[in-house]
Amino acid sequence: MVKVKKNTKYKYTFILVLILASGLLTACNTKNNVVVKANEIEDVAVEANETAMGTVISQKVYGANGQVAIDKAFERIKYLETLLTFNASEGDIYNLNQNAGKNKVELNPITIKVMRKAQQVAELSQGAFDITIGPLVKSWGIGTGNERIPSEEELHNLLPLTDYKDLEIDDHTAFLKNPGQMVDLGGIAKGYAGDEAIEIYKNNGIKSAFINLGGNVVTLGSKPDGSPWTVGIRNPRKEEAAGGDQIIGTVKVRDKAVVTAGDGERFVVKDGTRYHHILDPHTGYPAQSDLMSVTLVTDSSFDADALDTAVFILGFEKGKALLQEYGGIEAIFITTDKKIYVTDGLKSSFNLLEGSNDYQVIE
Repeated sequence: MVKVKKNTKYKYTFILVLILASGLLTACNTKNNVVVKANEIEDVAVEANETAMGTVISQKVYGANGQVAIDKAFERIKYLETLLTFNASEGDIYNLNQNAGKNKVELNPITIKVMRKAQQVAELSQGAFDITIGPLVKSWGIGTGNERIPSEEELHNLLPLTDYKDLEIDDHTAFLKNPGQMVDLGGIAKGYAGDEAIEIYKNNGIKSAFINLGGNVVTLGSKPDGSPWTVGIRNPRKEEAAGGDQIIGTVKVRDKAVVTAGDGERFVVKDGTRYHHILDPHTGYPAQSDLMSVTLVTDSSFDADALDTAVFILGFEKGKALLQEYGGIEAIFITTDKKIYVTDGLKSSFNLLEGSNDYQVIE
């Protein structure tokens, strides 16, 4: 029997944004928009929670054009979902996969841009991140409601279809060399969407906002009172913690993306073995590294989204080396022995919360 572990509130939300400012704040737990005042400043906050890209999209935007910015951002995200999701029959990725081994496919420039970034990370990580992992993702089905444990024979037959070098991209087209191959942009599309939302906010005169795309938190500016945003780092083993504490620490940021990859949200348990959703392209099985989660903090969620998956699969030492080679990224690593390693640029802004006694920050 396969036991499916799900978050009972928001199935895929990995990071919680904690708004710690004083003053009147109204929580938004529905899909209705709520207008409130914050810190007695005339700026108003508009909040909305909607579903897209297989997760809950939470937005909080301050300013007179907040509602317009939120609506435009969500409209853009829904467009990107159709374009980049492999199950959307009218989208680019579906079309590319349907033509695997047959024809080159003309693609939207956005699709080309996202796949080029993915291929860059694939090269740097020696294939730890690989968007041709689609057949394996579909076989496992973790997070879809159709979870299953594939047989060794099935995985053995699918592994040859996973090879990023079989994806050819030029300025306008792409081609998968072999029939049955499938591109899956689930490990990078939300990152691109987060950066797009921030640009929409800016174009509508917004100076203070955040968006959370199921674990990809992107902030614009600071809070209206000038203080930084406080982003909560999820406990990857919250079900084992006393009281089920969800947050083990926080990090303070301005104008940054905070993106996490971990094994604590989407997984199945069979015969006492835990199978999470981050698959190793080299084995076909859920990645077995020394990390439970890694959180990246950088200027671009597009950069961070693919890199966090690669780092998680590579493990602490190799993942840290990859980030150093890429440059411009800070990180919080949580290892399987519940040790927390924080890179130098975050040490002054990371705080381990009281009650997180199971975890130890290593200096």
